[in-house]
Amino acid sequence: MEDVLDVYKRPYDSKYPVVCMDETSKQHLKETRQPILMAPGQPMRYDTEYERNGTSNIFIHFEPLKGKRQIKVTDRRTKADWAQFIKQMVDVDYADAEKIVLVMDNLNTHNGSSLYETFEPGEAKRLLDKLEIHYTPKHGSWLNMAEIELSHISRQCINRRIPDSQTLSKEGAAWVDRRNKEGGVADWQFTTDDARIKLKKLYPTIG
Repeated sequence: MEDVLDVYKRPYDSKYPVVCMDETSKQHLKETRQPILMAPGQPMRYDTEYERNGTSNIFIHFEPLKGKRQIKVTDRRTKADWAQFIKQMVDVDYADAEKIVLVMDNLNTHNGSSLYETFEPGEAKRLLDKLEIHYTPKHGSWLNMAEIELSHISRQCINRRIPDSQTLSKEGAAWVDRRNKEGGVADWQFTTDDARIKLKKLYPTIG
């Protein structure tokens, strides 16, 4: 925990950006009857019945000091999907960075072996060498600021019936564009000193 909190104290450095990464799933629901659009004095009306249409995974990375985020919608959440998301982050989103300081949880796909299982060894090592990875502790995913952005997209964009991954990608891209233009940064206040007081029970007792 203190390792991640120390990372959050670092000043902004474009060559070593602190980036938080997380993912979530979205179930697709199709309407079985055409909704009736809203009208003056009348809210939109839709049938409670719906048709399940699979799920998608949403990868997100968020740079809290810059207010910059990006998402990628995939049909699955495999090691290869995560590896491709990391490659895009390294080669496209942060191509000019010397090293990406990456904060994420300990999900079984979130490790270097996923890169080696997806790419040739030389390519996997190149990508891994661009990352300085810091994992949140078990049951401590709240330390990952990407969760804040997942909460925002859940409430502002995908808290409704979305029929398929194509619609999700389109709507998600529009949300990302708006959020990035707004420049919503994260003002993280919780420090190591706070943790040692408020979460004292999590520390071992000595003597």
